[in-house]
Amino acid sequence: MHKVFISYHHGNDQPYKNRLLEINNLHRIFIDQSVDTGDISDALNDAAIREKIRDEYLRDTTVTIVLVGLETKGRKHVDWEIYSSMFDGTVNKRSGILVVCLPPTLDYCTGIFTAHADEQKIVYPECSSWDTLMGASVENFAGLFPHIPDRIIDNLAMSEAAISVTPWYTIANDPAKLSFLIESTFRDREACKYDLRRPMRRANS
Repeated sequence: MHKVFISYHHGNDQPYKNRLLEINNLHRIFIDQSVDTGDISDALNDAAIREKIRDEYLRDTTVTIVLVGLETKGRKHVDWEIYSSMFDGTVNKRSGILVVCLPPTLDYCTGIFTAHADEQKIVYPECSSWDTLMGASVENFAGLFPHIPDRIIDNLAMSEAAISVTPWYTIANDPAKLSFLIESTFRDREACKYDLRRPMRRANS
C-alpha cells in the first residue's frame, strides 16, 4: 500500500474526505498520511513554505489526492500542498497527483482526463470512444474543469505531468478503480515533470 496525502478544502468538503477514509478502512487501499497543515504564515518566502509542507506535512507520502469542490481552487493551503507535492526535494521527492472532482462540481466539470496506461480500459470500460486532449491549451483545460486549481490546470496541459482527473462517483462506487488509480499515479510519479512557474497563492479567494 502507498502512503497518501489528501488535499481538500476543510470548510466545505470534509464529508468527502471522511467518506474516502471510510472506503479505505473497509478495503485497505492506501495508508492515510494526511495531517492538517494548520497555520503557516504567508509572510514566509515560497521556498520556506514549500520546505515546511513537503518535509513536515507530506513527509514520505508518494501520492497526493486532490479533492476538488466548488471553492477548492481559491484556497491558498491547497495550492501550497499541490506545489509541495510537485516539488522534487532533497529529503522528500515529488509525489504523483490524482484529482477527484466532487459532486457539487460535476454540473460544471465536463470531462474526464486519463494520464496512465490502461486507465481508459480499466476505469471507464463503458466509454466506447474518446476525444484526445493532447496538445490542448491551458485555456481549453480551464474551460473543461473550471473548479480545478490553476496549478493543476497548468500541468494538465503538459503530457509529462501524468495527472488524471476522475469524478467522485468513479472511486466511491468501485474501490478497485480507486486502487488502480493510486497505483498508476504512484508508478508514474518519478517520470513526472511538473510546471511550477506559477507563483504560490498568498491569500484565499
